[in-house]
Amino acid sequence: MELSGTVAFSTIGRPYYGFDVYSVELPSDKLEGATTKWVERRLTDGQNVNFNGQFVDEDRTLVYISERTGGVPRVFVSRRHCSEPEMLPAIPESFFLDRPILKNDRLYLISAHDPVEKPPRSWTAVYSVGVLGGSVKRLTPKGVVDYSPALSRSGQLVAVASYGLRQWHGMDYFDLATDVVVFPESDPERRTVIAERGGWPTWSGDSTVFFHRKTDDGWWSIFRVDLPKNLDEFDGHSEARRVTPPGVHAFTPVASHNNKWLAFSTRRPGTEFRQVEIFDLETESFIPVTSSISPEFHHYNPFFSPESGFLGYHRFRGDSSIPHLDPIQSPVDDLRLVRVNGDFPGFSPDGRFIAFNPDFDTGFERNSGLRVIRADGSKRWTILKDRMAFTAVWSPTEEGVIYTSLGMIFEPISSSVQVARVKFNLADLEDHRVEVPSEVTILTRVETGNNAFPSVSPDGKSLVFRSGRSGHKNLYIMDSVEGEFNGKIRRLTEGPWIDTMPCWSPCGEWIGFSSNRHKPEDPEVFSIYFVRPDGTGLRRIPLAGPEGSEEADRERNNHVVFNKDTTWMLFTSNMAGLSAEPIAVPQQFNPFGDIFVCKVDGTELQRLTFAGYENGTPAWDHRGVAVMGRPHPEPADGDKLEGQFEDVKWVPFPKDD
Repeated sequence: MELSGTVAFSTIGRPYYGFDVYSVELPSDKLEGATTKWVERRLTDGQNVNFNGQFVDEDRTLVYISERTGGVPRVFVSRRHCSEPEMLPAIPESFFLDRPILKNDRLYLISAHDPVEKPPRSWTAVYSVGVLGGSVKRLTPKGVVDYSPALSRSGQLVAVASYGLRQWHGMDYFDLATDVVVFPESDPERRTVIAERGGWPTWSGDSTVFFHRKTDDGWWSIFRVDLPKNLDEFDGHSEARRVTPPGVHAFTPVASHNNKWLAFSTRRPGTEFRQVEIFDLETESFIPVTSSISPEFHHYNPFFSPESGFLGYHRFRGDSSIPHLDPIQSPVDDLRLVRVNGDFPGFSPDGRFIAFNPDFDTGFERNSGLRVIRADGSKRWTILKDRMAFTAVWSPTEEGVIYTSLGMIFEPISSSVQVARVKFNLADLEDHRVEVPSEVTILTRVETGNNAFPSVSPDGKSLVFRSGRSGHKNLYIMDSVEGEFNGKIRRLTEGPWIDTMPCWSPCGEWIGFSSNRHKPEDPEVFSIYFVRPDGTGLRRIPLAGPEGSEEADRERNNHVVFNKDTTWMLFTSNMAGLSAEPIAVPQQFNPFGDIFVCKVDGTELQRLTFAGYENGTPAWDHRGVAVMGRPHPEPADGDKLEGQFEDVKWVPFPKDD
């Protein structure tokens, strides 16, 4: 059976971003006292999300990334006197483009269209392409990982944040272990490391590079390196000089070419919102910009115009609603992808409905309970509210029965999380209703602690789930109606490791799950395992490399699901590493997550999603548009776009000694 059907998945916080690019005009004289004079102008048109802009000139010509074409990042240009933006035909085979720069009739950008030989590892590299045509030129050497390109004022030099040839070790996204590398645009193999431990480089002129770094005192600060006229004369021992002082976080910097200012993003103590400020290099003073315009919105990734007359950034815009389903362009023709405005989607047995949990990144009132939508996204109902829930799995044999977990996600084994059976009448899913009554039955004993991630057998009689009742997270099987009561429970796996996120295959012969039993001392690595429902036939499906290899032992593969005939499986994985510097995007639990698919024996591995966000919790149904219909872009009951997403939680405020 070939790949086909519909995959529904979630992306942490992404439906709520509503990004547009904005700018303010800068005074020609000193900036002090300009705070009350800022006049903000929106530069993009409010379609989907628009972000990571760069000015092409002082007349507000803007190049930026937009996801308006099938949810895939594409490069667009907006001109001041043109009503419609123009999409540039840059690397059409790529499903991830980022950080565009348009200079000297060439477009420079990040792309992730070239697979790596040894995962887990990022696919990102820097490319250039002529805007009037011509071949694509890869500027990053093969095998090297580059992020966040910046071009010097003349366009002759490129700076990047680079992993080089080093292997990615998986959990350094709190402080990405990249170096700042400079190379001539005309000779990209001639690379010079100008600073270790740095990211997001930016040029002032052709000889000064600024970048951000998390310092040993805990503050994110901006550093400076001055380069000789001849890059070959850089001795490698020039110490990067700290520019911004302790006590202020400063990240994603941009330098003005007039040598006067640095703009950067920050989150000050006492506020949860990310704002853009300017640091005056002469007076060493800070000038707030966005906090006086939109104090309760997050602002990201500032950029100056070439002559330093304007400062741009992107932020949430508001004034629109969120579709329940967002169609995403798929690299496989017959396999449809849809992003759900929520988490843990699950298809009903007939494919007419999708159950899910509201997004976990949007506050308790929004992220509690269980909801159901039509498979075309035209209508939504609340089935369960005012209770924290995660996972949504339909019974294949009982109409109107969904299994879920009640309690907080990501909790220790001692916390009370229970598997529940939620029953409602499908006939109550009527257009005039908003809420539908349901009956909740708890299937696990409260004193057993953390029980979660139920999956139902094809005959509907049994549930497999993860439980920490023994002191370790292992798998158990219980009755789907009575639960573990009356002795109807048995242990499936046992050991001092984590077995979790099980999925009962449609054929009934296998249960797939994630486990770190190959490396139980590390709670951050997971491989996919299969076991028969009677506990026999346990086997690992290593995907990043042969079993026992360093690559296979670094993989993190979760949320496995199967196609109808159990010949293919798809899952969330870290095998494509990070596609963007995590400090430059809103909060992601695991910013390396993308969805992959392969045969159940681990062959024919293929990447399905490409993003700088976390994609995950997939569900797979064998039907397509003919049964489910096309997603409605503007449902009448869609959530209002209110910017209800969170900034990164891992930027702390160090305590004073």
